[in-house]
Amino acid sequence: MRRLIPILLLSILILGSCSRNQSNLSKSVDPEVVVKKFSTIGTELVVNMTKGKHHNHPSFAIWLEDLEGNVIQTLFVTKSVGTGIFQYGDAGDGTWLRISGPASRPASLPYWLHRREVAKTAEFSMPNPENKVPDAYTGATPSADFRLKAIPLKTLPERFRLLVEVNQPWDWNAYWSNEKHADVPNYHTSAQPSVVYAVEVNMNDLMDTYHLNPIGHGQFAGTDGKLYTDLSGMTTALDIFKSIILQVEKQ
Repeated sequence: MRRLIPILLLSILILGSCSRNQSNLSKSVDPEVVVKKFSTIGTELVVNMTKGKHHNHPSFAIWLEDLEGNVIQTLFVTKSVGTGIFQYGDAGDGTWLRISGPASRPASLPYWLHRREVAKTAEFSMPNPENKVPDAYTGATPSADFRLKAIPLKTLPERFRLLVEVNQPWDWNAYWSNEKHADVPNYHTSAQPSVVYAVEVNMNDLMDTYHLNPIGHGQFAGTDGKLYTDLSGMTTALDIFKSIILQVEKQ
């Protein structure tokens, strides 16, 4: 009888482990898919963004440029940045409201904000409820993996780049600390600056997949649209997304 007790306990442990593994498998969630067909014909771009271990409802923008750095088209931007309505609004005294509301957050995605299409014809301005990015280009912030399927408005040039800028608030680390720019309010809406990813595509020599790599970060307070290529102080911000992969479906 004594020999049966250890065997029985071992069986219970094995069954419990199997149950937990099955439970974990059942929790796997398909990526949220957003379709943006700006044209009925043309090349479809599929951007697969797999969340990393430090993913926490980030803001991001996805857009196209030619090799000279001219913006071809924005494909997607999270609605909070595109409308100026954030989960935590601006109380007007430098503090955040605990309810959603309008706010100006230039440090959110400064590289895209200074380069987006409207910047070609006007001085820099933040999207706001009265001057928001059209709904056709925006979408809710995904809570996990994300897939964008988009057909651009125009025929793509032979060679182009796809770029993604990613950021999320309260993402402090030892280098980008709470005290680093204590007198700059916009810095405190970002912490670690936005990370910019890019990849180049040659339409005459297509590959099955393209992996976007980080090429720099945005200005920490959003005061300019420059790309800062030193990533040595970045940590968890580089693991908001585990991978960003582009597929090109040429038609």
